[in-house]
Amino acid sequence: MKITMIGAGYVGLVTGACFAEFGFDVVCMDKDENKIKSLNLGIIPIYEPGLDSLVSQGVKSKRLTFTTELNESVSTSDIVMIAVGTPSRRGDGHADLSYVYQAAKDIAAAINGYTVIVTKSTVPVGTGEEVAAIIRKERPDLVEGVDFDVASNPEFLREGSAIQDFMRPDRVVIGTDSQKAREVMQRLYRPLYLIETPILFTNKPTSELIKYAANGFLALKIAFINQMADLCEKAGADVQELAKGMGLDNRIGRKFLNVSPGYGGSCFPKDTLALSRTAHQLESPCTIIDAVIDANAQRKVNMANRIIAKLTERNLSKPRVAVLGITFKPNTDDMRDAASLVIIPELIKQGVDVVIYDPLYYKDSEYLPHLAIQGVTWENEVTFAASAREALKGADALVILTEWNEFRGIDLNEIKTNLATPKGFLPLLIDLRNIYKITEVSGLNYVSLGRPEMNDL
Repeated sequence: MKITMIGAGYVGLVTGACFAEFGFDVVCMDKDENKIKSLNLGIIPIYEPGLDSLVSQGVKSKRLTFTTELNESVSTSDIVMIAVGTPSRRGDGHADLSYVYQAAKDIAAAINGYTVIVTKSTVPVGTGEEVAAIIRKERPDLVEGVDFDVASNPEFLREGSAIQDFMRPDRVVIGTDSQKAREVMQRLYRPLYLIETPILFTNKPTSELIKYAANGFLALKIAFINQMADLCEKAGADVQELAKGMGLDNRIGRKFLNVSPGYGGSCFPKDTLALSRTAHQLESPCTIIDAVIDANAQRKVNMANRIIAKLTERNLSKPRVAVLGITFKPNTDDMRDAASLVIIPELIKQGVDVVIYDPLYYKDSEYLPHLAIQGVTWENEVTFAASAREALKGADALVILTEWNEFRGIDLNEIKTNLATPKGFLPLLIDLRNIYKITEVSGLNYVSLGRPEMNDL
């Protein structure tokens, strides 16, 4: 079976490499010539643990190739997957489907023999039908159900653990009303049958909505526990224990009940917004999702204000803050909608000097030039340190924004020694991920989320 992957971004590259690992012949096509050139040189354009070796294996076995040309590979493929970007559309927040629709036109021109066209990108309800309509319009000679079918197969890949998510998924969702397409997709996912992965077949609208509903619900859990953290602070409760008590209920579960400065990344912000817009468009508003979007945006602002308030208490003329971690989560270089994009500019606006260390974004890092690509506007207004230790030296406060593993083992005595501390105060550690236990932080003014503020023990 031969697969063409339209789009060699995060979803397309990971999915293509994993299918090649399953033994299929995969061609990843992208119009970005520089990206394809880099991939052919063995340079992976994104950071994802294990992806470099997986791509290398696929290329070495000749089951994974990269190209900017679409026609030849599509004309000989059994399955063509559309894995292009669907960013939030400027002005109204709907998903921008222009790349999907252009891919459909390009695919239509190249089809030669029965082909299943699969929407792998996260797309709103009705997109699959629109893709089929475009193909029929572009190629009136093609008969749907005979020459082609369109199916929905949403991805559920988490950045930082995408390969594991693909190889051992909780489920695979496939939307199609065609028995012929169903048989092709069953062959595609046969390797996962061997590990008894649940494979759900449904119609296209349901499949398309499942991805949005799942991400909306997970975003809801994050926003909920963040608001519970605020309540815990007022009530003298501990959000860590509260989350544990909730999570032990099998109907709720422990996952995504981790307090944070707000969710970000490539999925939750745009998918909740797209779900909200679709719901309003269909005159069935999801007011809960609307509230989640608003709460998450306000959460990031509140975190910036909290840091500034703690600095103000110390009457510092020109405070300097060391920030550890700026990506939206660990094990990714993704900065999209990260809390740092709100918090750091606000600190700068308030006259705070900011020094940053992130395991991927640090002084002389190969990833540092990519900050501008990520849409960051403050990279020339901050200092990047070569290490966490360097960032700490002389700072008036330490703020942890992203819970990278290497931050969990920082010696607290080193924090106390290196931070500048005015007379009458303890060294200030503001932990917006609660990576330390309260019992560990003696000798510090330790500010965490949903727990009592500690000034000593």
